[in-house]
Amino acid sequence: MKFFPDDAPVEPGDNLKAMRVSDLLRMATGHQTEPPRTLETPWVKSFLAHPVPFKPGTHFLYNTPATYMQSAIVQEVTGSTVLDYLQPRLFEPLGIANPTWEVSPQGISTGGYGLSIRTEDIARFGQLCLQKGMWQGKRLVPEAWVEAATARQVSNGSSPTSDWDQGYGYQFWRCRHGGYRGDGAFGQYCIVLPEQDAVIAITSGLKDMQSVLNAVWEKLLPALKPSILPADDVSRSKLDRTLRGLSIRPQTGSGTPAKGSGKKYVFPPSEHKLQMIRIESDNTGGAATLVMRFDGIEHRVICRRDEWTRGKSAWGSLQERSHLREQPVAASGAWTSDDTFKAKLCFFETPFVISIELKFTGDEVNYLARPNAGFGPKNEFQLTGITGEVSAASDQESLKSLK
Repeated sequence: MKFFPDDAPVEPGDNLKAMRVSDLLRMATGHQTEPPRTLETPWVKSFLAHPVPFKPGTHFLYNTPATYMQSAIVQEVTGSTVLDYLQPRLFEPLGIANPTWEVSPQGISTGGYGLSIRTEDIARFGQLCLQKGMWQGKRLVPEAWVEAATARQVSNGSSPTSDWDQGYGYQFWRCRHGGYRGDGAFGQYCIVLPEQDAVIAITSGLKDMQSVLNAVWEKLLPALKPSILPADDVSRSKLDRTLRGLSIRPQTGSGTPAKGSGKKYVFPPSEHKLQMIRIESDNTGGAATLVMRFDGIEHRVICRRDEWTRGKSAWGSLQERSHLREQPVAASGAWTSDDTFKAKLCFFETPFVISIELKFTGDEVNYLARPNAGFGPKNEFQLTGITGEVSAASDQESLKSLK
């Protein structure tokens, strides 16, 4: 409360007044549900206005806005975003180049999500924790803080088979087998195993996150030994061949461009922010440029049949809380029939691979998008567009009947 008195409710409750920074760190704010994050209300104000039915420190709730509040406090105290504050203190010493972090509408680093770094960078952070804050002979983080942050600070369940029931520290999950971890949506992991002197960094894109941890415990953990393993050239060669052969299959198809190819199709207003789409195809159907306008910005993605082409693009809202700004993308697309175009967009620096299907009928196009993962129970969305322009307000009004 003392950090944001101007955003506090007129009559704050006792539980809100008792909430401490340590309660934010432990996900024990006293909330029963997560505070909302919308464009209409500043996120700090929404957090402080949300009911706090439990005494802070007594009730665990995984609470992304609580992490956002920590980020907001850092910015309030230092005048810098968390990203800028950590640049000379953490990222540069660890050799983490070009980290990016999404921001709220108020220009505050989102804190609980939206930090993009490489898998190798995640491993470096884990190694820093394993070494209790030391890096190349220099102390970056106090040892006492690492020990406290990675210890069990609050109970969060009792299932012996769930890695989400082993306790929670200061923004770290406790794991089975004496470990701890940071994790992110759809299978981003930084697992630290102090007893084995090991760090495991994983990036993936799937909904069943426990399955990834199960594979670590069942396959990798038993192979970790207290002494150096002897060289195994045969197994290493097999691993190298396997890794070289891993790929996502490009889009195949043998159709020819539909009559709708080259036309501009506009869409009614929606949370997905797609306003217009057009396909510019060559005569053979072997290559096409997917032209999309999201939230007023036009993006062009080259798609080729049976191969991947790299470029950059953004994507509209995948689910209620997920929006991709412009990112590197590998695209592949083809006409699978004379009225249907399919494409795969692999945003290879994120967890997301998005499959889209465009089916042309007369003056309409049916647009179906299937992300491989997303927040909420539904992992696909469908829109209908008609030939026309998107610039005039009257066009948007005429499209409302299609919503």
